[in-house]
Amino acid sequence: MILVSACLVGHKVRYNGGADAHELLMKYNQKGNFIAICPECLGKLPIPRPPAEIINGSGQEVLAGTAKIMSKLADDVTMNFVTGAETLLTIAVQYGVKAAILKERSPSCGVHQIYDGTFSGTKIVGQGVAAALLSQRGIKLYSEEDITEQMLKDLGAAETNEG
Repeated sequence: MILVSACLVGHKVRYNGGADAHELLMKYNQKGNFIAICPECLGKLPIPRPPAEIINGSGQEVLAGTAKIMSKLADDVTMNFVTGAETLLTIAVQYGVKAAILKERSPSCGVHQIYDGTFSGTKIVGQGVAAALLSQRGIKLYSEEDITEQMLKDLGAAETNEG
């Protein structure tokens, strides 16, 4: 099984109440090898919700307790993100997940980049909280921007799960 950010397979869970459906992932989602998840929903954040960004670091620093996540309305939502990431990890372990395809630049799911915490649209190198936790546990991470059809086939996403 492969974890996939729920917004990438059409679930309307993004902060603005929308989805960010990825054509190739939507195609392979029908094979039954994806577990669609949203760490922010698992952390009991509402849909829609104010945008949030990691302040003074990345997901690794949030997990270490040296950075926090604030909403654009100045609400500290750090614990929601940490709880969502921990719940996601529990699901990944239960299902023997070895790979995850996550939404780039998300404060939860960003694989290579996140926003810098100023709500200015400035991107920095770093991972979101859930991505950082999954990575620490040896789960291979991909962003939707990395994915090709061959990669999905190599990950076993093309096999039909008759299950």
